[in-house]
Amino acid sequence: MTITNPAEYWDPLWASGRRYRGVGPEERQLTSRFLGAGRGRPALDIGCGDGVLARYLHGDLGYRTTAIDCASAALEIAQAEQDTSDGPHFQRLDVETEDIRTLPEAGYAAVTCRLVFAFIKDKAAFLARIRYLLPPGGTFWVVTPLAERLPDERKSIGISPQHAELLTASWSSVHSEDLDTLRCYALRP
Repeated sequence: MTITNPAEYWDPLWASGRRYRGVGPEERQLTSRFLGAGRGRPALDIGCGDGVLARYLHGDLGYRTTAIDCASAALEIAQAEQDTSDGPHFQRLDVETEDIRTLPEAGYAAVTCRLVFAFIKDKAAFLARIRYLLPPGGTFWVVTPLAERLPDERKSIGISPQHAELLTASWSSVHSEDLDTLRCYALRP
């Protein structure tokens, strides 16, 4: 699915009360297994939506988490649902078009991208930005639906085999796990 202006597309959906698939116990377990304990290291959650993954990374795994989204309405929900002042830092940023040097860290031990990759317009440029943000030893954690596992009317929210190949190319380490219609990727430089 190609979205010309992501903020204009996602803001009204979040503002209307629309919610998306939550992070269930099995996905939390996989995330913990592949990312490990944060021990105060920085993490970046791209397309954080309501902040559920960012709060898990920060509160449960112990990362110092920055969570970004292009939709202001999503960030308002994420901040409203944060229980403590010691939670993730939420920032409005379109990772495809805006300057990533405005992020609080120069590099991240973990970069997550959950249910977002299929909507990225220029996937190759996006992956180059991720490599810039991810130092050696870091992990790029991607959770995405696979188009081939979705009904015809929902295939546009999944990635094709060609996009899966693009996603996994040029990493020194690639691990994946299936979770119903989703595939979880742990990619390392």
